[in-house]
Amino acid sequence: MSEHVPHSPAGLCAGLVMVDIAGTVLDDSDRALLNDPHVGGLILFGRNVRDAAQVSALTAEIRALRPDLLIAVDQEGGRVQRLRDGFVRLPPMAALGRRYEEDTEQAISDSHLLGQLMAEQVLDCGIDISFAPVLDLDHGRSEVMGDRCFHASAEGVIALAGAFAAGMQQAGMAATGKHFPGHGYAEADSHLALPEDPRSLEVLRRADMQPFARLAAQLDGIMPAHILYTAVDAHMPAGFSRTWLQQVLRAELGFAGVIFSDDLAMAGAAMAGSYAERARAALLAGCDMVLVCNDRVGALEVVRYLAREGESLALPAAPVPASTLRARAGHRLNSTEFDDACALAEALCDEAERAE
Repeated sequence: MSEHVPHSPAGLCAGLVMVDIAGTVLDDSDRALLNDPHVGGLILFGRNVRDAAQVSALTAEIRALRPDLLIAVDQEGGRVQRLRDGFVRLPPMAALGRRYEEDTEQAISDSHLLGQLMAEQVLDCGIDISFAPVLDLDHGRSEVMGDRCFHASAEGVIALAGAFAAGMQQAGMAATGKHFPGHGYAEADSHLALPEDPRSLEVLRRADMQPFARLAAQLDGIMPAHILYTAVDAHMPAGFSRTWLQQVLRAELGFAGVIFSDDLAMAGAAMAGSYAERARAALLAGCDMVLVCNDRVGALEVVRYLAREGESLALPAAPVPASTLRARAGHRLNSTEFDDACALAEALCDEAERAE
């Protein structure tokens, strides 16, 4: 028997929640949840994937149910690649950083090509976006970030991530930078704990924030970190902080795209309270869409909360619709370019394995 989900008019709160599903096909409880007007997105994980044909069939079923839904995945490369069987194996982005040290212009060109390759393969199976690129600096402190980062310097990240994002966008995929204002210095894993970063706003402006500042006009989305930057806002992690999202990201950096919360099921979000309280705090801080993953009870709690009290929320502004990040018309790699991109990915994967 499927879980009942309320179907009340969503108004201003329509489409503010991104959820997940358990398996490789939809069941009745998934359909009920996805049909709720407060749900605007679905993220796929490795458990939802067998191969490219199965993913394409799944996304087609989702589109038949909700044509407006934003479908996402994490397809960064390296350790974070949900689509594997039938997809090109992508290197960790640090492999591009090493190439950047040897041949800057070639590395930038390679990053653009890999961004386009990744996006094209993801789009081909009916998924709209990959949450990429990572804009965090590799300070050599964070194991959870590590080789997911393009480079240790702001200039390296700006050049490589900017090129990767441009490649994604050329293919027709929106680019989402993460994890604002920078996850590379804090040592704890926000999936398991609430990390703290004691550095001042001025220090962050000079270093970790630079990729977000310089790429803000190019990016379509930004995802803040579940990190407490104690010298800036000692009470709320960035994704729940009006200081970070309204004063810094919106006003100071001029970012006008979609702000996604990181997953509200992560331990780094627990300090904000229940799932409903986490969603409320993130939306009031300025998030346009909140992710509730790997906990169906928590997702239902958020949807029911918005159905009951969402219209009374004093949001800082009308949410930027995440549906604006749906797949767009783009440019496909020709057969030679595709073969070159595949060979590049394989070579960089091999280099990364030798560097371990």
